[in-house]
Amino acid sequence: MSALVIVESPAKAKTIEKYLGKGFTVLASYGHVRDLVPKEGAVDPDHDFAMKYSLVERNQRHVQAITKAMKKADELYLATDPDREGEAISWHVSELLKEKKLLKDKPVHRVVFHEITKKSIQKAIQEPRELSMDMVDAQQARRALDYLVGFNLSPLLWKKIRRGLSAGRVQSPALRLIVERELEIEAFNSREYWSIEAATKAANQSFKAKLTHVDGEKLTQFSVENAADANKIKDDIVAVAANKLLVKKLQKKQRKRNPAAPFTTSTLQQEASRKLGFTTKKTMQIAQQLYEGVTIGSESIGLITYMRTDSVNLAAEAVDEIRQLIELRYGKENLPKQAPVYKTKSKNAQEAHEAIRPSSAARIPDEIRGSLSNDQYKLYLLIWKRVVASQMVHALIDGVSADLTCGKGYVFRATGSTVNKPGFMSVYLEGKDDSKEDDDNKEKMLPPLEEGALVDLQEVIANQHFTEPPPRYGEASLVKALEEHGIGRPSTYASIISTLQNRDYVELETKRFYPTDVGRIVNKFLTQHFTNYVDYDFTAKLEDGLDAVSRGEMQWLPLMKTFWQPFKTLIDDKEVSVQRSDVTQEALEEKCPECGKQLSIRLGRNGRFIGCTDYPECSYTRNLNDDAASAEPEVVEGRKCPKCESNLIIRTGRYGKFIGCSAYPDCKHMEPLEKPKDTNVVCPDCKKGTILERKSRKGKIFYSCSNYPKCKYALWNEPINEPCPNCNWPILTLKTTKRRGTEKVCPQQECSYVTPCEEMAKT
Repeated sequence: MSALVIVESPAKAKTIEKYLGKGFTVLASYGHVRDLVPKEGAVDPDHDFAMKYSLVERNQRHVQAITKAMKKADELYLATDPDREGEAISWHVSELLKEKKLLKDKPVHRVVFHEITKKSIQKAIQEPRELSMDMVDAQQARRALDYLVGFNLSPLLWKKIRRGLSAGRVQSPALRLIVERELEIEAFNSREYWSIEAATKAANQSFKAKLTHVDGEKLTQFSVENAADANKIKDDIVAVAANKLLVKKLQKKQRKRNPAAPFTTSTLQQEASRKLGFTTKKTMQIAQQLYEGVTIGSESIGLITYMRTDSVNLAAEAVDEIRQLIELRYGKENLPKQAPVYKTKSKNAQEAHEAIRPSSAARIPDEIRGSLSNDQYKLYLLIWKRVVASQMVHALIDGVSADLTCGKGYVFRATGSTVNKPGFMSVYLEGKDDSKEDDDNKEKMLPPLEEGALVDLQEVIANQHFTEPPPRYGEASLVKALEEHGIGRPSTYASIISTLQNRDYVELETKRFYPTDVGRIVNKFLTQHFTNYVDYDFTAKLEDGLDAVSRGEMQWLPLMKTFWQPFKTLIDDKEVSVQRSDVTQEALEEKCPECGKQLSIRLGRNGRFIGCTDYPECSYTRNLNDDAASAEPEVVEGRKCPKCESNLIIRTGRYGKFIGCSAYPDCKHMEPLEKPKDTNVVCPDCKKGTILERKSRKGKIFYSCSNYPKCKYALWNEPINEPCPNCNWPILTLKTTKRRGTEKVCPQQECSYVTPCEEMAKT
C-alpha cells in the first residue's frame, strides 16, 4: 500500500516525510490550490451564494505533481493546518482530485496534529477523521463575505473618493480604531497639575515621599493646579517641618504575583512587538519556520506547536515534561504542588487546541542556538521562557508604605517593595504597553523605619505636570484592541495590519500608527454611510456567527442572507444619494481671497488641502495648516527660472517643499530646495557620476548616483572612497549600529567583508 500525504509548505513536507518512512509520499500544496474567480460573479447571491473557483495560477505545477502522485497512490491523507484555513485547503485539494476522478475507491483521511514531532505525526496517521464540512462552510462563508464586501464597496469608494481604494469587512473597523484614536488626540486639551515630593533621608539612605494630604484633606490629581498654589504649600511645609518629618504610620504587606498564561497568537504578537520589536507579520513568519521544522544536527525538527491559536491549554504530557525541567533546572521550591491551569478570555477559543509552546521543553534555547538564526532564537527563547514560567510558583513581593507627617495636616506617603521570592520572575516577566516603568522590575527600597521616629527632610520639590492624550496604537496595542473588540481572529491580525499599510490608509512612524488623509476620508465615509459595517459589535457578532458555523451550531446560508440583503440595499442607495463632493470636501466658514466664494477642505493626490469651491474657474489653494497670509508663495530672491525667466517660488508637493517655476503649468521647471550634498565618491556602477546624499520621502538619508535616472545605483550607508580588500569593489560603506558601533562594510551582497572603524564613528 502506498499513501499520498498533502501539507501546505515544502518545509513541513520535508520534516513530516522523515517521520513517516517508506510507503508515504509527502507533497506540498504551497497554500491554497483554488480560490474564487477574481472577477464579478464569483459569488452568486441569487443562487444560494454559489461560488465559482479557479486554480491558483502560481500553484499549477504543484497541483500537477499532486495529481501525478495520486495516480500511483492507494489512499490520501490530508495533513494541512488544524484550523479553518487548513480544513478548506484540504477540501479544495480533495475536490480537485475528485473532479479528475482520481479518488474513486480510494480512502480519504483527514489527519490533524498541533506539533510536528514523530510521536504526534504517527499518532495522527493512526487516528484519522473525515473532513469537517462545518469548518469548510465557515471558511467559505468568510471568503464569500469578504468577496461581496470588496466587490461592492470598493467600486463605490472609487466613484465617491478616488480609484484604487478598497474597503474590507475586517480592515475597516480596524481603520476606525486608528482614526478615532487620532481624533481623540487632536481634540485633547491638556490640563496642568502639580505634585509635591519630599526628598528625605534615614539611616544614610535617601528616598522620596509624595504629598497626599493638606490640612487633613486628601489631595486629588487636580487639587494643586498652578505654580503659585504649589509654591505656597511648599513654603508652608518648609516653615513648619523644621527639616524633620515624623514617621506616623508604617505598614508592611506581602502580595503574590502570578505568572502570565502561555502564549496565544495574539499575546505572542503583542509580546514580540514589545520585547523584540518584531512586526506581527515578522512574528508569524518566524513562528511558521519554528513550527514547520528547523535543521538541528542532521534532522529537521518542529520546535513549537501550531502558532495560530486562541487557547491557553497545555497538553498533560507537555505539563509533565515542563514540571520535570523546572524541578531539575530551578529547584523543587519553584514547582507548585498543582500544575496551574489557565482559562482563556476568548469565549470562542477552540479548547481542543493548545497554547503556543515548545514541542519539547527539554530543547533548551541556548543549547540549540547554533542551529537557529538570530530572530528564530529570540522568538523561540521568548516562547520557551513564557511557557516554563507559566508552570512555576508565584512570586512573593514584600511591600512597605510609610506615612510621614509635619505640622497639623501635611501627610507624605513613601512606598517601596522588594522581591522576597522571585518564583516565575526568575525566568520571565510579561511586558506592558506604554508603561513608563515596571514597578516590579525597578525595585524601590525604603530604609529601615520605625513609627514615631524622625527622618531628615532635605528638600521639598514642586513638580509641574500636564495631562497627556491617550497614546497612538502600536502593533502590540492594536492587536490587543482588535482581540478585545472581537475584530478578526488570530490568523488575521497580521494581514489586517499589512492591508492598512499597503493601502496607504495608515503610516507607521516611530512604531505608532498615524492615519493618512486618505485613511481619514475613507473612515469618515464608512462611519457616516455604512455605520453598521464598521461597528465593533456588529463585526464581532458576525465573527461569532462564523465560529458558530464552524462548530455546527448554525448553517452558513442563513448567515449570508442576513448580511447580504440589507448590505446590497444600502450599496444601491448610497450609489445615488451620496455625491463625491459630500465625501471629499468639508465646507469652511471662510471666503476665497481671490473670488469671494466659499473655501473647503478637499482631498487631492498629495493629501488634504484648502481650495476654492468654484474650481476649476478659480484655482486658489493653500496648505491645510496655513492661514490666508502664509499661503502666498515665497519668491526665491535673486533668481529667475532658467527656462522662461519667470520668478522661482517655493512650492509644496507630495515629497515636501521644492523650488518650482511660478509660470507652472506652462513651465514645469523644478529643482530641490536644498542641493544634495556631494560625497565626492565616484559611482562604482556607471563610473561617471558621483554619489550624492539625499533624503527619502519620509526624511531618511540615502545615497545615490548624480546621474539618476540614467544610473540607479543607490545605498543606505555612507560611501567612502576605499576599495574592498576582499572583492576589489571600488568603494566601501560606513555602517553604524548600537550593538557593533561603526564598521567598514562592503556594499556587495555576495561579499562578507566587515572591519571595525572606531576612528570614523559617527557622532
